[in-house]
Amino acid sequence: MTMNQYRLALSDEILLKVEKPARYIGNEVGSVTKEKTKHMIRFAMCFPDVYEIGMSHLGIQILYDMLNRYEDVWCERVYSPWPDLDQIMRREKIPLFALESQEPVRDFDFLGITLQYEMCYTNVLQVLDLAGIPLLAGERTKEHPIVIGGGPCAYNPEPIADFFDLFYIGEGETQYRSLLDLYQANRAEGGSREAFLLKAARLPGIYAPAFYEVSYFEDGRIQKFKPVREDVPERIEKELVTDLSRAVYPEHPVVPYCKVTQDRVVLEIQRGCIRGCRFCQAGQLYRPVRERDVDMLKHYALTMLKNTGHEEISLSSLSSSDYSSLEELVTYLVRVCGEKKINISLPSLRIDAFSLDVMSKVQDVRKSSLTFAPEAGSQRLRNVINKGLTQEDILEGAGAAFEGGWSRVKLYFMLGLPGETPEDIEEIAVLSDRIAALYYDTVPKEKRTGRCQIVVSTSFFVPKPFTPFQWAPQCTKEEFLDRAYMTRSAITRQLNQKSIKYNWHEADASVLEGVLARGDRRVGAVIAKAYEKGCFFDAWGEYFKNELWLESFGECGLDIAFYTTRLRDTEEILPWDFIDCGVSKEYLKREWEKALHGETTGNCRDACQGCGAARYQTGVCMESRPQTDLSREGETS
Repeated sequence: MTMNQYRLALSDEILLKVEKPARYIGNEVGSVTKEKTKHMIRFAMCFPDVYEIGMSHLGIQILYDMLNRYEDVWCERVYSPWPDLDQIMRREKIPLFALESQEPVRDFDFLGITLQYEMCYTNVLQVLDLAGIPLLAGERTKEHPIVIGGGPCAYNPEPIADFFDLFYIGEGETQYRSLLDLYQANRAEGGSREAFLLKAARLPGIYAPAFYEVSYFEDGRIQKFKPVREDVPERIEKELVTDLSRAVYPEHPVVPYCKVTQDRVVLEIQRGCIRGCRFCQAGQLYRPVRERDVDMLKHYALTMLKNTGHEEISLSSLSSSDYSSLEELVTYLVRVCGEKKINISLPSLRIDAFSLDVMSKVQDVRKSSLTFAPEAGSQRLRNVINKGLTQEDILEGAGAAFEGGWSRVKLYFMLGLPGETPEDIEEIAVLSDRIAALYYDTVPKEKRTGRCQIVVSTSFFVPKPFTPFQWAPQCTKEEFLDRAYMTRSAITRQLNQKSIKYNWHEADASVLEGVLARGDRRVGAVIAKAYEKGCFFDAWGEYFKNELWLESFGECGLDIAFYTTRLRDTEEILPWDFIDCGVSKEYLKREWEKALHGETTGNCRDACQGCGAARYQTGVCMESRPQTDLSREGETS
């Protein structure tokens, strides 16, 4: 199908009125069009944010490629229209459309929505609303698509449970074919919508909220969460790809017309992380660490660069330094990409001698900055969060970087971590000053290109489900801002303050993120109310309307502090406890206790800590390593 063979959903007149028409016209290089047939399943894959963000998401590229390999499926893409077009679509009554066919999303069989960030929840409602699909799953009929959510936020689906027919818990490569086969069979039999949802609910990794109910104690805590039917499972276990090297990966990723956030080829080198930072949700959800074969990666790197014309390739991972064949892969890419003048990007590296050596091969040091993420200023607090990074490591890494020609360093910290004291906050400024001083001690005057730049950024800690900090209290807005002011004040007292720049995050948004991250089903009414009042694109500072959210909580009779500042008992039923993420609750409790005592835990390659993920019999769990306590190996929560 070419551009001339289908009609754009938006007229030229409308396209000329919006900021970036390229977001809405489809037909990009690598996009898939198919001839429609009577029995074809139409699947709209949605990222509920603007095109530039959604097009940069690797997970959608993988699922888009996988679904379109099936002859009986046509998967198309849809993103949240930016507010300028949103206004026009409502006024002109233009239904939300998919990019490839330009046809209304409400006519599809499935609407799959990826849930990457809690602050996009009102955008989910925007997508449903513009598509003409009832916001509440209970009000949909056989005329409407099956709305299915997936991604990291699906590990606590409860705040948005009322808006979804199904959730896919875990990695999307494993169960979609079975789900689509069920749908085909149910359609052929003339089965009802409910009949399909019931069959789907019995598939591994699939959660159908309509078949479960929650009761509460008077104080608001969950009393019971249980299925309302006997033929659906009480617990949902996450889906996991056991062999990443043989899993589907896109050779022809879609190439956007306009500049997007990740304008490059993305090569996922491994999934998961061995480090076990206690604040990090991804590090728990994607256990065990699984690597992709280096020869497979070499093939995909060359093929994707050739098929896209991109001039940069990025190695994607939670901790790239821990990929066992990193040196071999980078050496290969430097040779191949050097010939073609292609840049190589290496995010998520630990700053040590090995990583700096790797980085010096791929970066033009005059143009780049180096990123460290100590997360906490003091060693005591880094032990609490199990960061596995000493001050000596940080200073050695910074010194080696300055010797190697870098002069700009970005430092990332979190404020409001469990057990944080004013002394810990002071240490953020002290550490930043030490790094700046190190530059002047290390680099002779004649070799300096000017003053070194230390950019300190602090975000506010948000406790997340399935982490050891899921029970921790979160700070109030006022406490967050006090900590930011303390940090800024401490920096101004340092000798090298002129070399240090300080940025901090939005406090209101962090508090709301905390409610949405650990909320229960009752929070759904607040999300709906906030959307009715005009809230969407909450992840964008210029569109975030905190006062409307506060009004919505008040009108729904929900107390924000119940979800944020309250210390939870480890025996309390949490909204996400019915999900088995592969890491046992007993392990998370042990890690919480260790955090409270400032004790650290080694990484997965040092010794197995018995988190429970070994039951998948794959990845790092199958490597030869010491055993901390064999009795804990198979624990489940």
